[in-house]
Amino acid sequence: MGGCHSYPSAKEADGKTLQPSDISSDKLGINNNNQEARPYLQQQYVCQRITHADMYALIALPPGVDKAEWLASNTVAFFKHINLFSSALSEFCTPSTCPTACGPGNAVYVWTDDHGRKLKCSAPLYFDYAMSYIQDLLTDEDVFPTKAGAKFPTGFVFMVQKVFLLLFRTMAHIYWSHYTQAQQVGLHPHLNTLFMHLTLFCRHHELLDPEDTEPLQDLITALGRQG
Repeated sequence: MGGCHSYPSAKEADGKTLQPSDISSDKLGINNNNQEARPYLQQQYVCQRITHADMYALIALPPGVDKAEWLASNTVAFFKHINLFSSALSEFCTPSTCPTACGPGNAVYVWTDDHGRKLKCSAPLYFDYAMSYIQDLLTDEDVFPTKAGAKFPTGFVFMVQKVFLLLFRTMAHIYWSHYTQAQQVGLHPHLNTLFMHLTLFCRHHELLDPEDTEPLQDLITALGRQG
């Protein structure tokens, strides 16, 4: 599988196994940092990106390329970028600082176990399960085939949608609970660029529903105004 856009570097610009069989969110959790203001919406930060490349040229299906192949290659690339970004901020995301996996609007992300019980867990545990789940999926030849001529399975798009939902929630948590740290280490232009690319790709290929992106809709709108 091929790759998608690669961003320049900064110098250049609970022991139970949980299953994501019914990934959901609710509004009953706590806001880790109790942020009333949303600094990521301030104009001086919203306008910062590391590239002003034509995002639409990056997300559109190239002529002659199979759509499943295009979705697969971009899914792998987005996972690598977001996992790397999340790892860079992992020292700030601990069970004590982030007792719940939450995003803007007091949305709390939970997993559902094999018995159908919704289980809340700390943010680092939730996103560890999320990234492990995605990694297992991407390395499954029956789901993401890499051999020439191999066919993608029935329901492939549904599985891609699950992956992008988890990736979006990862970024929502970073913006909500760790934006200050991202700003302090100079990663906020990278964050904006990656998030804008992700949301445009998902919208263009219909991978997320409006209720999925609603927690950061104000940021999506603000970034859209920047072109």
